[in-house]
Amino acid sequence: MAIAGQGITIIGGGIGGLTLALALHAKGAEVRVLEQADAIREVGAGIQVSPNGFAVLNALGLGDAFGKISVTGQAVSLRDYKAGREVTRLDLTGLPDPQSYRFVHRADLIELLATSVRESGVTLRLLQKAETVVAGARPRVELANGDHVEDDLIIGADGLHSVLRPVLNGVAAPFFTGQVAWRTVVPNLMGHPPEARVHMGPGRHVVSYPLRGGEAVNLVAVEERRDWQAEGWSHTGDPAQLRAAFADFGGMVPEMLHAADQPGVWGLFRHNVARHWFGENVALLGDAAHPTLPFMAQGAVMAMEDAWVLADRLDRAEDVAQGLADYQNTRRDRVVKVVEAANGNAWKYHLSNPLVRSAAHLGLGMMGRLAPGKMLSQFDWIYKHDVTAAR
Repeated sequence: MAIAGQGITIIGGGIGGLTLALALHAKGAEVRVLEQADAIREVGAGIQVSPNGFAVLNALGLGDAFGKISVTGQAVSLRDYKAGREVTRLDLTGLPDPQSYRFVHRADLIELLATSVRESGVTLRLLQKAETVVAGARPRVELANGDHVEDDLIIGADGLHSVLRPVLNGVAAPFFTGQVAWRTVVPNLMGHPPEARVHMGPGRHVVSYPLRGGEAVNLVAVEERRDWQAEGWSHTGDPAQLRAAFADFGGMVPEMLHAADQPGVWGLFRHNVARHWFGENVALLGDAAHPTLPFMAQGAVMAMEDAWVLADRLDRAEDVAQGLADYQNTRRDRVVKVVEAANGNAWKYHLSNPLVRSAAHLGLGMMGRLAPGKMLSQFDWIYKHDVTAAR
């Protein structure tokens, strides 16, 4: 079933929704995007785009433009929290073209995608807050302003608080992981190199990498806590509290924390991957289907992979129902594996027993020296997976 001429409405103008709009438009679909904000923008911080995500951008014709707004990562450097010394290093320079690993400000990627969407002629409607979706032969989005939108197919790319997910799966409350993440972007006055640094400490870790041509540094600091009230990314934290929580960290961390003036802070909640990704002429994409913790840096990339696969399967299927089923069958097992990997990754950075931590760091260091290729190849199942080539 070619989707040329099919009307498709996407709820959500984030990375997943905009990528999907471009992928569907390239197949000839009549696409519109409903965004609840008054502008297409992203106030977040940095994200990492691994080669599997870059493959999607490249296939959409955005590879060169993305290269100009992103920093090519040279390595992932795992470091001891107190001394700041390097424990081991994953060299990313050996990745073959175009499998580069990139760091980018989320707002810059959103702007790139939004500009491309507008130039393609896709309809972008702002101030369109969706309240619910009604599946059916002619699915419908009910809007907060009292209006509604009907179309041939409706996709919920509307994130953690998706209005479509509970329609397909019922209401399921997430649970607090006992971890809180701080994030901010600071000037790169400390000469942070083009690599992701992970400072690992007892019950805490700090991730940093450069953005915007190396002029800025993205900073994410995760600490274990017993309680947290609200889920979301819009909470402003106290920089003094941030600095106190990581006061014993060394290396570049004190200088980066000193520059943090308005950090965001949010509780990390775990969600199950949705059992049902689609219904009659409706489907979920990205965080709406599979929210993931930020410990594998794959949240945005999984949404981009979803977008490509959904457009491709719809275009090649005999009918919409078959295309949506093929989409879920193709994506769900991979996403479950990525989400589980992220769920299990934080503890590796948070070893509290100093003897256990020393032994683990010694083992990491030896593996990095004796088998550096094996260190990186353990992620081949993520990075080398190219949805634009798979059939």
